[in-house]
Amino acid sequence: MTTSDDPDRRNVLKAGAVTLGAAAFARAVAPVTEWVDGLSVDGFLQKHYKELSKEEMNDILRRHEQKTADEYGREVQIQDVRPIPGVQFAYALNLSICIGCRKCAEACHQENNHDRRTNNSYIRVLEMTQGSLDLAHGNPNYDHPVPQPGKYYMPVQCHQCDNAPCVKVCPIEATWKEPDGIVVVDYDWCIGCRYCEAACPYHARRFNWTKPEIPADEINPDQAYLSNRIRPQGVMEKCTFCLHRTRKGRLPACLEACPTGARVFGNLADPDSEIRWVLENKRVFVLKEDAGTQPRFFYFFDV
Repeated sequence: MTTSDDPDRRNVLKAGAVTLGAAAFARAVAPVTEWVDGLSVDGFLQKHYKELSKEEMNDILRRHEQKTADEYGREVQIQDVRPIPGVQFAYALNLSICIGCRKCAEACHQENNHDRRTNNSYIRVLEMTQGSLDLAHGNPNYDHPVPQPGKYYMPVQCHQCDNAPCVKVCPIEATWKEPDGIVVVDYDWCIGCRYCEAACPYHARRFNWTKPEIPADEINPDQAYLSNRIRPQGVMEKCTFCLHRTRKGRLPACLEACPTGARVFGNLADPDSEIRWVLENKRVFVLKEDAGTQPRFFYFFDV
């Protein structure tokens, strides 16, 4: 954990600029009289999320709400939604009934305020050959009616790993695992080095190459600081199991959009939850088990 006794963030970035890449360097050398990504230097140098007081966080939330209104012409509400004590989130996906329609990816795109020009989403749906689990031969770019004969469909997103390699490689602790199992990113703290993207075995991280383009009337105004607020250019982002919804007792947007009921989400700590029933009664597996990531995203077939 970064502490208030450490050198200030700008000095740290200056020292690491050579190894952290162009995006980090550009931020590190910005003159103190300038603004960085629309934020004041005070905003750029804000303390780590885990160090912020309630009052400091409130100031940051109001600043981001105003920034969204100024830049996108839309009033939004950004909250700091904390984990629910005693809850351990997990996800499971029934590959027997997923039809590859990509409704989940579309819902993710809309819910999480992704760049409309690139049609980004945290979910990739791979068209796989029946009998094979070789992800290298999965096709994420199919453009034909689904489902196709001899094929099945495998959505892939962040697996919220308990042994997350993305967290281990972050040089400034801008990403971490929360008590309810969700791996988050502080977009204000991220310097865009992309180490986490390289470390993720599931290709689940996204980099904002440009400022997101979203029409005002398409912006989801229900936002959270660590979830679906609009991310600035030059930072990493990822699925958060829609924590702005799930930590309030709602379901992820991708699950609600699935027309076949292939998705199961819930609390592992609840013995009566649907996710526990699936894990205890179905033959489940995880992707790339040999990587030792201990993911909280499971797959199963109805066989």
